[in-house]
Amino acid sequence: MKIALFGQTGQVASELIRRAPENVALDVYGRDKAEFMMPALVRDVARKVRADVIVNATAYTAVDRAETEPEVADTVNGTSVRALAEAAAEIGVPLLHVSTDYVFDGGGQAARRPDEPMSPLSAYGRSKELGERGIKDSSARAAILRTSWVFSAHGTNFVKTMLRLGAANGELTIVADQIGGPTPAAAIADALYAVAGAMVDGHAGGVYHFSGAPDVSWADFAREIFCQSDIPAKVRDIPTSDFPRPAPRPMNSRLDCTTLEQEFGIARPDWKAGLAEVLKELRV
Repeated sequence: MKIALFGQTGQVASELIRRAPENVALDVYGRDKAEFMMPALVRDVARKVRADVIVNATAYTAVDRAETEPEVADTVNGTSVRALAEAAAEIGVPLLHVSTDYVFDGGGQAARRPDEPMSPLSAYGRSKELGERGIKDSSARAAILRTSWVFSAHGTNFVKTMLRLGAANGELTIVADQIGGPTPAAAIADALYAVAGAMVDGHAGGVYHFSGAPDVSWADFAREIFCQSDIPAKVRDIPTSDFPRPAPRPMNSRLDCTTLEQEFGIARPDWKAGLAEVLKELRV
């Protein structure tokens, strides 16, 4: 199977590159080849790929900064994704795209199903919704994989932030009323490879959810990080209202991942086991 991977340095792209199965050949398109601030370029590059499937792991992920530069987020996460999908449809190659729990408003306590209406709260969430709608409006055969709270040994993420802050402080105040599923980027990469294989074999695609289990608060996620890394820092629970951010966060990021398991046999990963692997890698 030959995959054209758009994205190179992000958490998911990094894991896709290093976890590529032996039967997969990757053509990687980073910013030097496909700058997502230039949708026309993305379209032209995608039209020329020679692959069995396209995987898009490129994204603007600066959630707070998007509030002051929404046009940048919209271009990267929206307009260029539409261009990629239209090119995929033109050359007849299926597309896989990574999206986010931020397309929902975070209301209620039930896990969100893939077929529920999108209603993002933030500029970042709206940009990701724009990308999803661009894919749906194209005639591409596509699978959208929404995920949440991604972590790995790469880039900037909650785990690495907690390791840094926990080592420097005896006590941290962490939000305890936002609930979601921390998801190892490595598990996302493996899931994408499984879905890619099915798409090459003719699967119709759709919208799916994939997040780590069990669901947990940020505060309890931090406690587990400190426990596994033997950092003695204590966590004091606070409400979201005590930690204002430029971009509003979903209070409920629970995702119903049933359809992904039913159609592809992909179960929710154990994020605690994934955390242990990331911490082991960071200690090397």
